[in-house]
Amino acid sequence: MIGMDDQKDKKQNQENINSEAKPETTDFMKETIKQRPLNRKKLLRRTIITASMAVIFGLIACVTFLLLEPVISNRLYPEEEPQTVVFVEETREDEILPEDMLTEDRLADEAESSPEPTAPAALEDSQIEQVLSEMELGVEDYLSLSGAVRDVAKTAENSMVKVVGITSDRDWFNNEYQNEDIVSGVVVADNGREILILANLKNIKGAELLEIVFINGDTYVAEIKQEDRNTGLGILSIVKAKMAPATIDVAKPVSMGTSSNVNLPGNPVIAIGSPMGVENSISIGVVTSSGNAVHLPDATYKWIGTDIYGSTSASGILINLRGQLIGIIDMTYNDGDMKNLISGIGISELKKLVECLSNDKAIAYLGVYGMDVPVDAHEQMQVPLGAYIYETVVDSPAMEAGVQSGDVITKIGQTEITSYQELVNALYQLRPDAQVTVILMRQGPDGYTEMEVNVTLK
Repeated sequence: MIGMDDQKDKKQNQENINSEAKPETTDFMKETIKQRPLNRKKLLRRTIITASMAVIFGLIACVTFLLLEPVISNRLYPEEEPQTVVFVEETREDEILPEDMLTEDRLADEAESSPEPTAPAALEDSQIEQVLSEMELGVEDYLSLSGAVRDVAKTAENSMVKVVGITSDRDWFNNEYQNEDIVSGVVVADNGREILILANLKNIKGAELLEIVFINGDTYVAEIKQEDRNTGLGILSIVKAKMAPATIDVAKPVSMGTSSNVNLPGNPVIAIGSPMGVENSISIGVVTSSGNAVHLPDATYKWIGTDIYGSTSASGILINLRGQLIGIIDMTYNDGDMKNLISGIGISELKKLVECLSNDKAIAYLGVYGMDVPVDAHEQMQVPLGAYIYETVVDSPAMEAGVQSGDVITKIGQTEITSYQELVNALYQLRPDAQVTVILMRQGPDGYTEMEVNVTLK
């Protein structure tokens, strides 16, 4: 039994050995991965979405930058606030006569030639008259006087600029070209942030671009700060940060004079700018008249006439022998028989207007022609003191509110009115589109009756 078991074990072991030696056969399954076919529609859609998102993000970034850039710039570099422009009103002026200038020149020459200069004593009027009576004028004196006048004009010319209004147009062959209209302007103020230029904009209406050429030849683009519809005068501004320091140095505001002097007629006057219709021209003459007035809606200005023969398209300014501005050349109001004689509007009556325009204040429009109530009419006919209205402009705020010819305005808003000029000054303090209450006196069968009307200014 034992032997049989041993034989079985040996046989079993032999089978095990054979089974281990026999290689095991296994079947493998090969898998081939195929690439998914390209979907052109999906690729195009994804490309469009990606590009659109990039554009949207870019637009958001641009808008954010545009909105934040001024804020950040103002924080880092605060912009200087413009100063308020104020013109000092002169009530009286002693005009320098040619003889006075000649006397001053001779005194200066004597002082220079004196070996031991002493402090000059003040001359009395009688002494001046004596010197003048003993003086014999010759060619050299005339040349000296002419040179002195020329120097005054040249100094004032530093404040003059050329205003070029540029418009685009097309010819018959559809080729684009540019038109240029030129007027003379004058620097009137520097508010710390801008150079302000006064010019008559009537001849450059509708210009697409305004360029300012200074006395040194530098050119800059200007913007209209404010404009007056009555006179056509406007203030042009140039930001100083965009200007060269050398140009700022030469762009000095003109010295303001006065045209309210009753002795203005007969005094010498110098026209600079473009009195001959040519840039940088100078003419010398005499004031022939200053008693007439230019009547415009809501304003009355002094008209200054001269004996200077010029161009009907003249522009520029009138100055006295001190180099001070006394008038703005405007040939619009000349009569037909004197259309070539240089004339202008007095600066004293314009100062308040120029001041408002320089401070970017629009002028309120009522639309009336008026005058002061004469003293005799007030005392003998009991006409109330105020602004007497002799005409209302068609479709003006005054006409729409019911103001009529013959009415006397005694109050507008909170301001009492006793003269026409007070009404004009009150309008300077009001803003367009303001609603104000106007108190007026209207004549009836039983005399003047007080009325109240509401006016919406324009």
